[in-house]
Amino acid sequence: NLEIAAGERFGLFGPNGAGKTTLINCMTGLLGYQQGNIQLLQQEVKAGNKEINKLFGFVPQDFSFYQELSPLENLHFFGAWSGMNKPEIKKKSDELMDVLGLTEVRNQPVQKFSGGMKRRVNLAIGVIHTPQILFLDEPTVGVDVHTRQAIIGYLKELNKSGTTLIYTSHQLSEAEDLCDKIALIDNGKILAHDSLPQLLFNHKEEGLEGLFIKLTGKNYRD
Repeated sequence: NLEIAAGERFGLFGPNGAGKTTLINCMTGLLGYQQGNIQLLQQEVKAGNKEINKLFGFVPQDFSFYQELSPLENLHFFGAWSGMNKPEIKKKSDELMDVLGLTEVRNQPVQKFSGGMKRRVNLAIGVIHTPQILFLDEPTVGVDVHTRQAIIGYLKELNKSGTTLIYTSHQLSEAEDLCDKIALIDNGKILAHDSLPQLLFNHKEEGLEGLFIKLTGKNYRD
């Protein structure tokens, strides 16, 4: 069982193969489930419930946009797909281009972008419709420190405005900075779930990396 409160910055962590991405895919409806239930804002996640898609955004680890299109064209497409009208799309697209530092390349094909710029486009698509919940699967993988700080800073501001963040990453120092509640998962089971300070106190560890190793072991997992 796992409960995430509205407004939390929640982190889900575990070794490779622990079940993190599988759980996120179930929570977003990308994967079906045979037993139990998953609810987002009191609505059951199940096949055919298209209304629930408007409640959340998803920033996957793999790039999820059209490489031959520009950032603006991608945002216009995904904004329309999520049910936004043209004025709403234009206003939010302009805002995201500015906040994520993409204004100067807004009309260039994304395929020419650096990895960090593509990560920011990926993020913009996930939040174009102003979701109440945002799922983030390795949102800063492969980017430099400046882009990582910019993305994490934006996510914090997004959370201040009311968006619940559900985040997974192998960047544990980044996680310590971003998350106020965490769960450690391994072999599809939750090993620990609480605020990071409380977990560190309970397990007599000084940081998330030490806690991670203590609860999941030191064996190779790739």
